[in-house]
Amino acid sequence: MAIRNCRKCNRIYADDNFDLCPICRNTDAEEFKLVKDFLYDHPGSDVQTVSEMTGVDTKKIIRYLRDGKLEISGDSPNLLLDCERCGVPITTGRFCNKCVSQMEREFKSVLPSNTSDSNRSSARGSDRMYIADRHKK
Repeated sequence: MAIRNCRKCNRIYADDNFDLCPICRNTDAEEFKLVKDFLYDHPGSDVQTVSEMTGVDTKKIIRYLRDGKLEISGDSPNLLLDCERCGVPITTGRFCNKCVSQMEREFKSVLPSNTSDSNRSSARGSDRMYIADRHKK
């Protein structure tokens, strides 16, 4: 069993593919619920107001926006997020829809197609994984 240190509090915990220990994850979930409930009651509030009223740090609120957990309303003049690729103002996430579709096309053109994978597996006669041919006896 692997162990790691929490990114926030530096506690040691059993590695479960998260950067935060269970205690900090619970705290983060409670803070997100506070922000979500406040925005439900006060839609269109800006980040600074939400931070002041909930006690949640503005950096965390911006992280919730970047992670796609929250979205800035379309009629809000407070567009503080920009697409990381082209710089266009966006309401949630890291990239605008145009850049997402362009990146998808670029990734598809670089990745091998599924037909070549199926030909490779059928050539061996099964769908098993192999380390290397030289290790087979």
